[in-house]
Amino acid sequence: MQQQWLAERFEEERRQLFAVAYRMLGSAAEAEDAVQDAWLRLSRSDAEEIDNIGGWLTTVVARVCLNVLRSRKTRGELSLDADALGDRLPEPTVVLDDATAQDPAERAVLADSVSIALLVVLDQLSPDERLAFVLHDLFAVPFEEIASMLDRTPDSTRQLASRARRRVRGRTPTDDGSAQREVVDAFFAAAQNGDLDRLVAALHPDVVLRADLGSGVTTYRGAAKVAGNAVMYAHSDRRTHAALVNGSPGVVITIAGKLFSVMAFTVEDGVITEIEAYAAPAQVAKLAASLGLESAHG
Repeated sequence: MQQQWLAERFEEERRQLFAVAYRMLGSAAEAEDAVQDAWLRLSRSDAEEIDNIGGWLTTVVARVCLNVLRSRKTRGELSLDADALGDRLPEPTVVLDDATAQDPAERAVLADSVSIALLVVLDQLSPDERLAFVLHDLFAVPFEEIASMLDRTPDSTRQLASRARRRVRGRTPTDDGSAQREVVDAFFAAAQNGDLDRLVAALHPDVVLRADLGSGVTTYRGAAKVAGNAVMYAHSDRRTHAALVNGSPGVVITIAGKLFSVMAFTVEDGVITEIEAYAAPAQVAKLAASLGLESAHG
């Protein structure tokens, strides 16, 4: 009976736990692993000794995530904003725009998502800063509780969150979703028509395009370079479908109904400042399965 009760309580907390883990790790797969680890620990614990199961689970997930982040740092993994980006982009959640109004499960995915821009900024924080900011600013966990996870004083933890907050506020876009969508749509209309002038107008002069084709991340910089790439890849056999990529306007690109790539956009002050293009075969196959599509990469 106790195991059944614990399982039910855990399921009540699962979505919140995933949301915490995903913002901490930027990877849906690693977030699921952290949540599962929390369940294993709960199932082996004496529930009578736990006053607040939700808080206890959040603490466990946070500590698991902190260990993962510190392990990444020890291994010297590159941050997402480094010039030499390495071989990964922040893992996206993708929901087709025309499906969000009908499917409650997909709406739940969107609710748990976070913008690509924020994931990139969070990846620049130290593990302790990220924990303090995510738990306090995004989930309202008191500094006293966070301090015990970090083995710091509450004042020190508050300073960590404050530093993180300044960096996040200075790096994330403020344009609303409809304005961002108009810019993204204009970008693809210009690309399809081969209109370089309109393409450049939709791009910030220092725009950055990061493309993951499966052998690492290639970075292109500057409006002329990115516009040229957009024209080169705008073929008549490809179809673009409006999508929300981590809650922000993006596109799903298909060929003959099969998923070819996903693109995420950061729009600031009416122009595109960053683009992430996901075309790695393994990543596309995973995203295709989540969208109920076949992969164009076989």
